[in-house]
Amino acid sequence: MRPTLHRLLAACGWALALLLPGLGTAHANNQTDELEKTARAWLQPALEAAIPKDEALPLRTEVVMGALDARLRLAPCARVEPHLPAGSRLWGRSRIGLRCVEGPSRWNVFVPVTVKAFGPAWVIKRPVDAGATLTQEDAELAEVDWAASPATVLARPEMWIGQETAFALTPGLAIRQNMVRPTKAFAAGDQVRVNSSGTGFSISVTGLALTAGLVGQSARIRLPGGRVVTGLVQEDQTVEMAL
Repeated sequence: MRPTLHRLLAACGWALALLLPGLGTAHANNQTDELEKTARAWLQPALEAAIPKDEALPLRTEVVMGALDARLRLAPCARVEPHLPAGSRLWGRSRIGLRCVEGPSRWNVFVPVTVKAFGPAWVIKRPVDAGATLTQEDAELAEVDWAASPATVLARPEMWIGQETAFALTPGLAIRQNMVRPTKAFAAGDQVRVNSSGTGFSISVTGLALTAGLVGQSARIRLPGGRVVTGLVQEDQTVEMAL
């Protein structure tokens, strides 16, 4: 009887040794599954608040959720709080934080997420040299992923037509804010014509530019009498001053 009992206990021991790792893995899988469900439930309303709203330019979003490491072992937690890590946003490749705020030990883990936002944008259709002035003929409308780059899409033609390219642009690129800069109308030290008008009158004088003049932006000009004024730089290399 004793040898038989000994063999039985040994067999039970082996069974437990094989079973316990499986139980631990199952517990870990259940834990990560619940955390990922929490992240998904938080994501949708957060995404609706984060995506730019424009009825004329609606964006169609697609989300690819990553997964936590299935081997993750975390202390029990009564309340898990989803959050967006500081300095990040739900745009392109990002992550959702999950932190324990009620439990024997505090922890913080992150679920990777990729947010795509498809919508109409102006796309370069022919090579454009660096420093060239963009025209309507340089681009065409197409659907692109706005979130493929952190730089803002310039979705309306008036936002980029007449702007200089910051670097050479190749076909297929969506026009974004980092690709263009205002055209330089004059340099600091140049003689500039300053115009001003009102009801029944107009004034035009020549002054000295104290700052470089970029079309659509403000520039400071010293008038002949020494007075310094600020005006809006025009495409014809003049400055319009409001009285």
